[in-house]
Amino acid sequence: MAKAKQAARLYLMRHGSTGPALYGRMVGSSDVPLGPEGPEQVRRAAARLAGIGFSAFYTSPKLRARQSAAIVGEELGLGGAEVVDDLREVDFGRWERLTFAEISGRDPELAARWRIWSPDFAFPGGERIGDFVARVGRAAATLPRAGENVLVVAHGGVVRALLCHFLGLEPSQYLLFDVKPAGIAVVDVFEGGRGVMVVE
Repeated sequence: MAKAKQAARLYLMRHGSTGPALYGRMVGSSDVPLGPEGPEQVRRAAARLAGIGFSAFYTSPKLRARQSAAIVGEELGLGGAEVVDDLREVDFGRWERLTFAEISGRDPELAARWRIWSPDFAFPGGERIGDFVARVGRAAATLPRAGENVLVVAHGGVVRALLCHFLGLEPSQYLLFDVKPAGIAVVDVFEGGRGVMVVE
């Protein structure tokens, strides 16, 4: 009987806060930097990862993620992260930088459809949910390395989508996960692409 390959351990980190002006607002395709508290949040998160030893290090192309990855790389001596375009946040279209209350007031019918998280739903002027899930799935297929630790710096929506992917959950269950700025989720991914959450 062939021996099963050792799991890959993925550390999925959200970028640091983008500042109080954007709290509670939909920030997807907007290329905003970290806010005043963001760098320190990321440094505290990096301290939790000290001594792990990563064989691969990836980031979203968005500025807030790249800034966070640069801090982590410096703190842990990892060097630069490889940029993966498919790790960018969903594009909210004309809903960019609006609050959910503002969206519900302007587009109540569309906001109600959004809550269902149907693959066919497209943000007005933005990305279709099915396309977002598919591209995050493409990224997911390239991330795990058997028996190795991999660090990914991305966005709240991307981390949620990756967790749903690896845990075998429906994409509509993404709100099960509360992904805070500079928060880290850990998943062991086994041969076949399925994983389990790790509590440390």
